[in-house]
Amino acid sequence: MLKMIERYQNCTYSSMEVNPSTNDSEQSSYKEYMKLKAKYESLQQYQRQLFGEDLEPLNLKELEQLERQLDSTLRQIRSIRTQSMLDRLSDLQNKERMWLEANKTLQNKLEEYYAENQAGPSWAAGENGNSFGQHHHHHQNQEQHHPQHDQGFFQPLNSNLQIGYNTINSSQITASTSGQNVNGIIPGWML
Repeated sequence: MLKMIERYQNCTYSSMEVNPSTNDSEQSSYKEYMKLKAKYESLQQYQRQLFGEDLEPLNLKELEQLERQLDSTLRQIRSIRTQSMLDRLSDLQNKERMWLEANKTLQNKLEEYYAENQAGPSWAAGENGNSFGQHHHHHQNQEQHHPQHDQGFFQPLNSNLQIGYNTINSSQITASTSGQNVNGIIPGWML
């Protein structure tokens, strides 16, 4: 048992004598830890002050500096947000121009196709005696009260985008729904 105690003491003391640098590194690590801890607490205090908390210990000069910093940060945020919105708007305008050009190209191709066939679209005029043309011609006679546009099949694009805004007032809605349900059972669009 005595030999075991001697071995334990030898191991313990020899490790202390061999590694005096370990003690120094522990002390430097502890100092580094304390510096980081103080910095962390300082940053937390500063964050609370930015949120409007713990302002009592600040003097007038520190409060003015805090206010200036908040103002400059808000200006930066607004500037970044505005630039982002302008970039998005520019992208959307480019897409709109692209779609308008594609629409115009398709419209020109369709008009050329109708011009090549000389009589225009057979399905619209009911020509060539096909059943679709006759059926459409009969249906067209029933709806003669709708005027034809100068552009033929196409309608102009309304590019005024109004999200969440409905221009139909309530009297127009009730008039259109009451006209649809004529006999009370089947809506008018199903007849």
